[in-house]
Amino acid sequence: MPPLDHDHCYSIVQSGDRRFDGWFVTAVRTTGIYCRPSCPAMTPKQTNVEFHHTPAAAQQRGFRACKRCRPDASPGSPEWNLRQDVVGRAMRMIADGAVERVGVRGLARQLGYSERHLNRVMTDELGAGPLAIARAHRAHTARLLIETTSMTFTDIAFAAGFGSIRQFNDTVREVFAAAPTELRRRRAPGSGTDSAAPGEVTLRLPTRQPFAGDELMAFLGAHAIPGLESWDGEIFRLVLSLPNGHGVASLRAHDDHVEARVRLTSWADLATAVQRLRRLLDLDADPTAVDQSLARHRGLGALVVRTPGRRASASVDPVQTAIRVVVGQQVSLAGARTVTGRLVSALGESLDPTLTAGTDLTHAFPTVERLAAAPDELFAMPTARRDTIRRLAAAIVDGDVVLDVGVEHEAARASMLSLKGIGPWSADCVLMRGLGHPDIFLGTDLVAVNALAALDLTFDDAEQWAPWRTYALHHLWASLGTLDAAAAAAARTGKPST
Repeated sequence: MPPLDHDHCYSIVQSGDRRFDGWFVTAVRTTGIYCRPSCPAMTPKQTNVEFHHTPAAAQQRGFRACKRCRPDASPGSPEWNLRQDVVGRAMRMIADGAVERVGVRGLARQLGYSERHLNRVMTDELGAGPLAIARAHRAHTARLLIETTSMTFTDIAFAAGFGSIRQFNDTVREVFAAAPTELRRRRAPGSGTDSAAPGEVTLRLPTRQPFAGDELMAFLGAHAIPGLESWDGEIFRLVLSLPNGHGVASLRAHDDHVEARVRLTSWADLATAVQRLRRLLDLDADPTAVDQSLARHRGLGALVVRTPGRRASASVDPVQTAIRVVVGQQVSLAGARTVTGRLVSALGESLDPTLTAGTDLTHAFPTVERLAAAPDELFAMPTARRDTIRRLAAAIVDGDVVLDVGVEHEAARASMLSLKGIGPWSADCVLMRGLGHPDIFLGTDLVAVNALAALDLTFDDAEQWAPWRTYALHHLWASLGTLDAAAAAAARTGKPST
């Protein structure tokens, strides 16, 4: 990542442009605070500010978070979902909770580097090492729990990943210039009350505008697997398989955020759950950059104008997505949902009724261990596809195929293609839907081919849409009637869409 241009960043701060919240933070030397670019406070003098890529870097230099603009509540930087270098991969894994699970040494090992090299690279580029960045994430999670739940501070400290109550207290005071008790006292009226459902918290997941939230929820709803996911035309619900247990999330889209009601069997999974939901919903994307690029092209421009801010959904679990892609090979969407639902019912772990109360969710997605060892009769599909699922599951168990947010995309693709039964379409679909690759175009996808023909476009036209071909593909799918906002409204009202 190139150094931040001081003059350019300051011009953004002067304009108060909210599109750049999450890209960088502004640290004010005279006040000792750091803010998001759109902070409504009086703009400081240019000679009194410095700019940092991450809140962690500002905290390393002794700055504390602004109480007015809440820079910790900004959308994340789009950079980390796009970059395939060690810094980008590390940032995704840190956000997913890797440091809390395996430590910095384990993170470095998973990335294929020494701990010393990883620290040096990240500090040189971002001004903070992996431990400092993980600490900033812990502080954000702690504040979220302080202000939105009635959990004890002891429970919050360990749920957020702190090693001790003292570390929790010191970090909160240092980052937010307020003790935990003060943050809880200042929370908004009505927040932090106990929910009727045990272990539930309501979160506000911010995103950049424009945001085609209804279309996004409808897309997810069209792919919902019975027992694992559901959609009623307004709320999308899904089961989460997390490091310390399971969770259930209920998602409702708004203009500039998604409301998420999350239930967990372990609070230690909260930060991981939030990050995985953000990836599922593509909330850290830069829709302005995507739309401006795609709108210049013949045929595609009209689709972008019709639905600005369309998101390209990724996944809460790339392994799950890979299995679902194989199940869906050469069958209709409805058929794939039915067959996958049977697998979930037969091999997935049954969920505690207190976790799923008020929903029609019943099971978690089967683990790869169960899939690899499952008997033939539980696979209601052709023999070749059943064997491909077993091979893929076994390869993941053995470590021959790695599918996580920190994997190099090309390495993941090559490892999948080495397995019998997985071709380029399947591997690319996993990169796109499972790992969030922004520039995949499924040239042999039947719906995409038909959409191109309907718009008098060819595959050569699609080549020009880089580096956002994944987003273009979502526009094409929607152009041929993929469940969209009109259908979502019809589902809510019971009236047919026009």
